[in-house]
Amino acid sequence: MSNNVIIGSGPIGSAIAGLLADRGESVTMVTRSGRGPAHPQIKLVAADASEAHRLTALAEGAAAVYNCANPKYTEWEKLWYPMNDAMIAAAKAAGAVYVITGNLYGYGPQPGGHMDENTPLAAVGRKGKVRIKMWRDALDSGVPTVEVRGSDYLGAGAVGVFSSVLLPAMAKGRTAWAPGNPDLPHSFTYTGDMARTMVTLARDERAYGQAWHAPTLPAVTIRDLADRYTDLTGQPRLKLRGLPRFVMRTAGLVVPMARELAEMDYQFYAPFHLDSRLTEDTFGLKPTDLDVPLREIATSANATLARRMN
Repeated sequence: MSNNVIIGSGPIGSAIAGLLADRGESVTMVTRSGRGPAHPQIKLVAADASEAHRLTALAEGAAAVYNCANPKYTEWEKLWYPMNDAMIAAAKAAGAVYVITGNLYGYGPQPGGHMDENTPLAAVGRKGKVRIKMWRDALDSGVPTVEVRGSDYLGAGAVGVFSSVLLPAMAKGRTAWAPGNPDLPHSFTYTGDMARTMVTLARDERAYGQAWHAPTLPAVTIRDLADRYTDLTGQPRLKLRGLPRFVMRTAGLVVPMARELAEMDYQFYAPFHLDSRLTEDTFGLKPTDLDVPLREIATSANATLARRMN
């Protein structure tokens, strides 16, 4: 029975743990709090993911080490490097594959917003540079490494424009102010597809030493996404407006989170297309129908509302 170490219990880490546990594989999930999904095959451990000796001990005998961590967004440069180094060290000591939950930050703005696996890592922003260094450090370590990159996530528990902007506005019957142009195409990746791809590629040597894109449906506008959700759930259509670009940038002068978000705002003020055809053709994977993550989100939102009313 394979053992797998997963660092992080967010929607990706939890989905991976569920997939592996349901197959009868053992999982050690490492988080700072020691919390995570309840399952007989999942062992929950409280530990600091930047402590290499501790992580190496936990990963002994593991077949794969999954990096699904999500450090504080305003402190990436401080937190990511020691965590990445510790995970690499743990994977190397165990003879395990190192599987990274990646994103598209390393590419930076691209002409027409199109990105595939051959797009150069040309980011000049701080966050993009962090992701580039993490990837190159993993490759240079000699550890079998694979990174799966996805766009903004959709699915229960996913944090992004849908959960932080659209859902709250729907719940209150108010106009939603999207941080970007809501009528431009934007790629969204289902968390379930991200997890499934990482598990598949972790055990396929063809994937090692490369970055791959999670199967992702063609880009849609934020407005069309909101309309599809309200039509699916029988709610009135959401009033949606775009937030002028200067607003977040001005706020960023004094608010750290606004400053971090403003650095990445090019993703929402221009077309943003993730091309996943290489992954789909190579490994026979396909993106899930959009209604699946939207129904997941609706179910989760209803459950949260019910808990608040009880």
